[in-house]
Amino acid sequence: MTIPTPSLGDRSYLVTDGAVAFVVDPQRDIDRVLALTGSRGIVVTHVFETHIHNDYLTGGLALARATGAAYHVNAADAVGFDRVALADGDVVAVGRSMRVRVLATPGHTFTHLAYALEDPVSGEAVAVFTGGSLLHGSAGRPDLLGAEHAPALAAAQHASVRRLTAELADQAAVYPTHGFGSFCAATVSGVDGSTIGDERRVNPALALDEDSYVAGLLAGLDDYPAYYARMAPANAAGPAAPDLTPPAASGADQLSRRIAAGEWVVDLRNRRAFAAGHVPGSLSFEYGDSLVPNLGWLLPPGTPLTLIGDSPGQVAEAQRDLTRIGIDPIAGTAGPPQDWHDGARRLASYPVSDFERLAAARRDQPVAVLDVRRRLEWSGGHIEGALHVPLHHLPGRLPDLPPGPIWVHCQAGYRASVAASILHAAGRAVTAIDDDFSRAALAGLPLTTAQAAVAVGSPAKGNP
Repeated sequence: MTIPTPSLGDRSYLVTDGAVAFVVDPQRDIDRVLALTGSRGIVVTHVFETHIHNDYLTGGLALARATGAAYHVNAADAVGFDRVALADGDVVAVGRSMRVRVLATPGHTFTHLAYALEDPVSGEAVAVFTGGSLLHGSAGRPDLLGAEHAPALAAAQHASVRRLTAELADQAAVYPTHGFGSFCAATVSGVDGSTIGDERRVNPALALDEDSYVAGLLAGLDDYPAYYARMAPANAAGPAAPDLTPPAASGADQLSRRIAAGEWVVDLRNRRAFAAGHVPGSLSFEYGDSLVPNLGWLLPPGTPLTLIGDSPGQVAEAQRDLTRIGIDPIAGTAGPPQDWHDGARRLASYPVSDFERLAAARRDQPVAVLDVRRRLEWSGGHIEGALHVPLHHLPGRLPDLPPGPIWVHCQAGYRASVAASILHAAGRAVTAIDDDFSRAALAGLPLTTAQAAVAVGSPAKGNP
């Protein structure tokens, strides 16, 4: 059984013979696993980690403790808890009919492992759980342990993909943890589901020699969320299960005090509803799969967080998503402003527009346009004369922006709404462009490439 976590672009796996089960790379909210096993009368006897994860907090240790399962982690990983240490070539029997063979697959990390589920009679692999090594039509990114290690890990990734496809049969199904929107994937393949035979035909690591593969892989890497730096140390220490107790309700006075104190009040409602009327100083992070990577990227570590949502259910889902990256507990919650706004407190608002109206505005007078996409998106083409500050740099670059009104856009509208709310909370006049960037050229806006970039406050090295 696949347990997807679309908000992180990851998947966990529950494999059972009907009586016992093993789990691969469980997320922190282990109640999802326990609900599946409890409803089927299945006992989890083994939990496997493919690697010390960089993009989320694991539920592996908590699940092992809750079920009494053996917790399998690479012997080479320095961890702060008891585990069943594994090494390349080990074979683990699960129940009477399942057998798991351990394969060293460095590349995403130095100590990465894959797990081949073998037929107990023939010994042939029927499936392989590949974590962040072999993905569907791609591979895991090699730079999460630091840029200095990326060339060596990219070369190791190339070798690991080749090892898996050389040692496993064509019909073996490939079950990666990453690659479904996760920043842990080196590239986006668009493929959902494959076998070893499929990978032999389409995976770039098999089509290119090592030097070409490494060069191309490194050249295609862009920034990844800042919270990744906190995940591996926390996973090595052993995270506990999250506390999903509903946060206490907060009134208007509390929200105002929290914002004034520098705390974050985040509004989960639709971004256009936020633009039309919101608590002054609150920030727009529309609930959906884009919430966790963007809010996790921007929220300063340790900053208390209050959530405004359309319903308690929406807040509860956001709370669950955020605990997976260690944003907990939530300081408080509130319903939509129209439910408690008494008219004495003025709501803030700003306009929302599109690229066609931006083009019309630029015909009449100069307009400051801010592009908050990432570096590679910007390099692929941007509006002539636009300013470039990736969203994750924006809070620290506000003083670098020119005075006056600003129109802000991204690729499809989500990041532009976040950026607009940050700018508006800082007292700037802003228009959010809620439109797909593919429509910019159709609207008559001239596009150019990165060679003519106008970068604002760009650091000497790294991404602008």
